Amino acid sequence: MNELRLKLGIPKGSLEKATIELFAKSGWQIKLSSRNYFPEIDDPELSCSICRPQEMSRYIEEGILDAGITGKDWTLENESDVVVVEDLIYSKVSRKPTRWVIAVPGDSAIKTVEDLKGKKIATELVGYTRRFFAERNIHVDIEFSWGATEAKVVSGLADAIVEVTETESTIRAHGLKIIHELMTSNTQLIANRAAWNDPWKREKIENIAMLLQGALRADKIVGLKMNVPEEKLEKVIAMLPSMNGPTIAPLYNTKWFSVETVISEHQVRDLIPGLLKAGAEGIIEYALNKVI
Repeated sequence: MNELRLKLGIPKGSLEKATIELFAKSGWQIKLSSRNYFPEIDDPELSCSICRPQEMSRYIEEGILDAGITGKDWTLENESDVVVVEDLIYSKVSRKPTRWVIAVPGDSAIKTVEDLKGKKIATELVGYTRRFFAERNIHVDIEFSWGATEAKVVSGLADAIVEVTETESTIRAHGLKIIHELMTSNTQLIANRAAWNDPWKREKIENIAMLLQGALRADKIVGLKMNVPEEKLEKVIAMLPSMNGPTIAPLYNTKWFSVETVISEHQVRDLIPGLLKAGAEGIIEYALNKVI
């Protein structure tokens, strides 16, 4: 058994599937079991544990885990003393940062955070919300919400909510309006400080961060490869957007060249017809796993 092993936290819930897919694209296969909180991973230097994102930063700060994936919001909520290794911008819907907002009924007279003085607010983000209002010297009654937070303000159980949103669709569907944005949050790879100061663990964590970020960069990028006759080469090259510049290689014993480049996925549909008209042939589009 390999004695050098990094204890890695995988978030349970809404981030779980996206995290496992991201690790797969980065080179690690994680196998889950419905009855096991310790999934298998095809790396003898890693051991995985599944835990809720809300608790991840505490377990990492305490050294129960060396590193893990969680939201910036929960690290701030817990006021955890951890190392933020890498921001990993991904989510189920938009691959954009999420937003924690204050929302009230659409017909409410409450327009600003100052109008919430003496009011009741329901949220899962209790600690951060309490600090937000305390810093502004606004007294509010904050209660923990176990879920279905939007329904609490609709049914009159609370005057306002602090809730996370990506698209605002759920908030609008409940007839609520946003009066203030508390913060934006995104997924992060975080590490325990003692683990970060251990040379072997730090290198392992940094390698994981590099490959995860490489997989994210490749998510909306594709490779294009084509054959171009010599007399059409300059015209085709002039059409190609590229990260650094296309790779060009002569084809054996011909006056043709192989041209290869990496471009944004959304550019392909407009580019390929133009490349064909310019003289390119045998165009191949292929997906990328990582861009480092």
